Amino acid sequence: MEAPRLYSTKPAQSLKPSKKIPLEEDHGKASDALPLPLHLTNALFFTLFFSVVYFLLSRWREKIRTSTPLHVVTFSEIIAILSFLASFIYLLGFFGIDFVQSLVFQPSPDVWIAEDEEEDNEVLLAKEDARMVPCGQALDCSLPPLPPAAPIVTVQKVFDEKPVTVTTEEDEEIIKSVVAGTTPSYSLESKLGDCKRAAAIRREALQRLTGKSLSGLPLDGFDYESILGQCCEMPVGYVQIPVGIAGPLLVNGREYSVPMATTEGCLVASTNRGCKAIHLSGGATSVLLKDGMTRAPCVRFGTAKRAADLKLYLEDPDNFETLSVVFNRSSRFGRLQGIKCAIAGKNLYIRFTCSTGDAMGMNMVSKGVQNVLDFLQTDFPDMDVIGISGNFCSDKKPAAVNWIEGRGKSVVCEAIIKGDVVRKVLKTSVESLVELNMLKNLTGSAMAGALGGFNAHASNIVTAIYIATGQDPAQNVESSHCITMMEAVNEGKDLHISVTMPSIEVGTVGGGTQLASQSACLNLLGVKGASKETPGANSRMLATIVAGAVLAGELSLMSALAAGQLVKSHMKYNRSSKDVSKASS
Repeated sequence: MEAPRLYSTKPAQSLKPSKKIPLEEDHGKASDALPLPLHLTNALFFTLFFSVVYFLLSRWREKIRTSTPLHVVTFSEIIAILSFLASFIYLLGFFGIDFVQSLVFQPSPDVWIAEDEEEDNEVLLAKEDARMVPCGQALDCSLPPLPPAAPIVTVQKVFDEKPVTVTTEEDEEIIKSVVAGTTPSYSLESKLGDCKRAAAIRREALQRLTGKSLSGLPLDGFDYESILGQCCEMPVGYVQIPVGIAGPLLVNGREYSVPMATTEGCLVASTNRGCKAIHLSGGATSVLLKDGMTRAPCVRFGTAKRAADLKLYLEDPDNFETLSVVFNRSSRFGRLQGIKCAIAGKNLYIRFTCSTGDAMGMNMVSKGVQNVLDFLQTDFPDMDVIGISGNFCSDKKPAAVNWIEGRGKSVVCEAIIKGDVVRKVLKTSVESLVELNMLKNLTGSAMAGALGGFNAHASNIVTAIYIATGQDPAQNVESSHCITMMEAVNEGKDLHISVTMPSIEVGTVGGGTQLASQSACLNLLGVKGASKETPGANSRMLATIVAGAVLAGELSLMSALAAGQLVKSHMKYNRSSKDVSKASS
């Protein structure tokens, strides 16, 4: 069922405001008062500064050689000292004022000039913002510029906010330069100093270049400043994904309302039913088995013997303390836990494992690994570092090393579901669930040659929670490694169900967790930000919640399959009766 649109479907309007908006007053520079041209003044003071420095150093060396007291100065030396101070103050003041002005004052329409060192073409903005963070790569502007058109405005309204107060003429000039390729699209944020305005201009330029409308992609209602330099480059809008709530999920005696961002019908409803069955049966128990992020660089030597020498050195317990000190210098939370090596000929793969506090920790462990590699170059100068990641980690790929050794948080979660709950809530029987799990999740996955996929749909729940809480969605590959076990207990009356997940990779600080929507979902779970009492407690709790939600999802889907309800439920909840073609028009 299509969600109601949050924006108007009126025709595109011009950016020109109904009222004339006065342009920002021209702010004069301190350098405008100089009697000489700016470049001559700068050259004069630079020459004066280095000349007097050279003169004073020469005099100082001469006095030391002749044992003359340094505080005894001649008239020429006094003049040199005064000249040094004057030139130093000028240079400091000039560049300091220019830096502050570039931060405080935004560029006006009169400051467009014709010079671009990177593109050898005209640049429309000369007074750049001091934040020189690149926002991705430039658009492919090889197409010829299209005829000028009125700027398109997306008029959807999510909440009240101030419109971008710019003139149509100025925006039109910038859009034309982006389309023509004279202004790189990725530089708009740094040159304009306004991330939302940059996104709007880039969006319009993209529409003109492709001839395709983006009217269905929202622009307003998002804080583009929050993603600058950390989450997304060259934004033109944002995608809306509905967030549903499953729960309460009772895990380790605490109730959680689990946020799930998904566009798959039935997923939240099914997980919610599993949460209900677990709650009625007394809740689930979740245990953290291991907590350690990994990074595995690949290094190469001239011979396999030299690679073996380094392997023996790294795995020697007597050297671990020294390596730990070197590794731990990179962070107050990153602590080296172990090193495991694998050789392929003269190539050595070194798998470092470390704790990372409440962060997911990829950057943290990478910095520690770089410290160790730099340290090893002293004793192994013939070591050639091929790459800081050699895929023995292994990140965002199904790998047996993660399935066996674990990566991130290793968690097991279990619950005993009462027989009455199985019959009344799940609409099936204990015997049917145990048989289905054996033939589907275990035997069927083995027949398929599955790697870590001995489950019904763990990745569904993992991905939905990851998107809602600002995790890296690509890491659902290894985070969804799961084996689901079911067994009849209490003389066959009740069902024991468990999920074992060896590589749940989550964090509650850094990356997308800092965005407003994702931060709100973490706050709902009670794991927002870093734990002040015990570093890493929040991320570990989030991992146990993920495992508990997977347990609920597995229980409900398996019950639907056992009862033959899967197709019926999807036809009811995952099929829209709305005429999408009419709605879109």
